[in-house]
Amino acid sequence: MIAKHIEQLAPSGIRQFFDLVLGMQDVISLGVGEPDFNAPWRVCEKAITALEAGYTSYTSNQGMLCLRRALSEHFHKHYRLSYDPDSEILVTTGVSEGLDLAVRALLKPRDKIVVVSPHYVAYPALPEINSNRVIYLVTKEEEQFKINPKALDALLKAGPKAIIINYPCNPTGASYNKEELKEIWRVLKKKEIVVISDEVYDELSYEGKHLPFAALDAQAKKRTILLNGFSKGYAMTGFRSGYVCADKKIVGAMTKIHSYSALCSPILSQIASTEALKAQKEVAYMRGEYKRRRDFMVKELNRIGLDCHRPEGAFYCFPSIKRYGLKSLDFSRGLLFGHKIAVVPGSAFGKEFDYYLRMSYANTFDNLKTAIVRIEKYISGLKKR
Repeated sequence: MIAKHIEQLAPSGIRQFFDLVLGMQDVISLGVGEPDFNAPWRVCEKAITALEAGYTSYTSNQGMLCLRRALSEHFHKHYRLSYDPDSEILVTTGVSEGLDLAVRALLKPRDKIVVVSPHYVAYPALPEINSNRVIYLVTKEEEQFKINPKALDALLKAGPKAIIINYPCNPTGASYNKEELKEIWRVLKKKEIVVISDEVYDELSYEGKHLPFAALDAQAKKRTILLNGFSKGYAMTGFRSGYVCADKKIVGAMTKIHSYSALCSPILSQIASTEALKAQKEVAYMRGEYKRRRDFMVKELNRIGLDCHRPEGAFYCFPSIKRYGLKSLDFSRGLLFGHKIAVVPGSAFGKEFDYYLRMSYANTFDNLKTAIVRIEKYISGLKKR
């Protein structure tokens, strides 16, 4: 009764592992990618007053015009990017829906799409659900897990129609400066390929200001579907508020699907998101705290024997466990059941990364300190290769 390609679809490697955590006491979780801060109070208050005022209806399929206008102003102010709020912005139910809509609007069954690996679990899954063929561009630790333009150029010979790029990256924290992005675009613009750029961690960039892929030039803007939302930088995961900025033909096609599948994003979330764009001081505070935690985690992980590169954004570390000879699931289970620290096995983000772990530092500083003590105790009992 179930479609064969759905039966064969692997469950989320993140959720699969965290089913083990349920019911365990005193576990410090460095796993699920969710801010440990509450949403800014001004955002919550706006949602409360909107509910009290009776805002409980549907909105336009494309989203409330006030939010689309606010997003248009935000991108023009911060990045000198111009998007028409009437035709080039779509409000979605989280960034995940935006990705799903992009894949379904662009790709026919059997069309090819490039996924940069290590990757967020949804990037290959949604194309597979859409009966597309996924081609992996595997990055390397010695290149800071960044796209190698030569490797990308070679991969494009397979004829993909689209590529999913994510920066700052989940799970590695890798990001790109302007020159690095220009090198990637120099390769991509030679082909008729659409860039699906997931930039949901843009507000959590630590080494310089984030630059959207669409801001490189007019042609890049036309061929880029910019995905973003309020979950990570604004600590609004439960609001499920995302958006898409793209050429009006692409937004029109995505809106058509959205109008049948989700109808519209929740009105209270849209009102709250409009207010969130004004909460830049609160965002700056959270970013500063994450940076402080990043610096602590990278220093301590390297000190205790887990080689860890320095993430440039998001709130994840991606340390190597190669020297201990254990695969990521075995290492993670031993750490969880022996010392009550939950991390995500690297295999969840690509089969080539079975000797890595994803650790989120979206947790209190005290919990991070305790976690380091427990991890150090665990690895002290392991034999090195």
